[in-house]
Amino acid sequence: MDAPAPIPCELPEDAVSSFAPLRPKLTRLAYRMLGSVADAEDVVQEAFLRWMGADRAAVAVPEAFLRRTITRLCLDQLKSARHRRETYIGPWLPEPVVAAEPEPDDDVTLPLMLALERLSPLERAAFLLHDVFGLPFDEVAATIGRDAAACRQLAARARTHVRAERPRFKVEQQRGLALAEAFFHASRSGDMETLGAMLAEDVTSHADGGGKRPAAPAPILGRDHVLKIHKALGILFRKYGSTLLRTAYINGLPGFVTREADGVIQTTALEVEEGRVTAIYVVRNPDKLGHLDG
Repeated sequence: MDAPAPIPCELPEDAVSSFAPLRPKLTRLAYRMLGSVADAEDVVQEAFLRWMGADRAAVAVPEAFLRRTITRLCLDQLKSARHRRETYIGPWLPEPVVAAEPEPDDDVTLPLMLALERLSPLERAAFLLHDVFGLPFDEVAATIGRDAAACRQLAARARTHVRAERPRFKVEQQRGLALAEAFFHASRSGDMETLGAMLAEDVTSHADGGGKRPAAPAPILGRDHVLKIHKALGILFRKYGSTLLRTAYINGLPGFVTREADGVIQTTALEVEEGRVTAIYVVRNPDKLGHLDG
């Protein structure tokens, strides 16, 4: 993406007032397209600069104009992002977005975001715009520069790939947070009996260190193997410490934020089905956690 234009000293009032209410929705779109908080914020800022330079009086629907701008900027960004993901060290996870509670009627959880990574950029855009943001296909077509029939095919292919990752079980909010807190205490204290009772037989564990912090180089599969690694980690946690900062929802999943013994923030998100943890997602890469340390 080209370097953004310099920001004028005085911002046009109409540009600011029309853009500000749309910023949260535009940021959600950019984040879901890119999986990066920092990149999403950069894209939204670039869209704002373009909005200031546009003939705003000639734009009938500012939201459609800005959504189109955001999507096209993201498509450009994804071309280089795909290469970076191919050379990434260890499992790649999206940057964690932490909230006190999940957004209502929002099923774009962390597993679905990982499934989106397997799509082409155009499939990802068509799926998000139509299936998540509810746009009709003629509007999707205008946004991504394809005809409506092609957009239907793109979204259908995407739907087939991600169907299995749509959440099948909604975890009651307080139950999810209580489970996350219990997981923290069992894993940090070395209570493998309690931890084992919380895990599904086919649980998987994914840790994103990005080559910057120690993390398993591949997902760990199965309860026995996950317990084995947590038993070893429990010894380190008891020796060096791990502080629970808060339980929260992380990319739509119950989880917790910790500060580890080296002072670095870490997030753990838990996918839960029928009361058992089926997947554990740990983000340790400090490049992905700076927005949480403050």
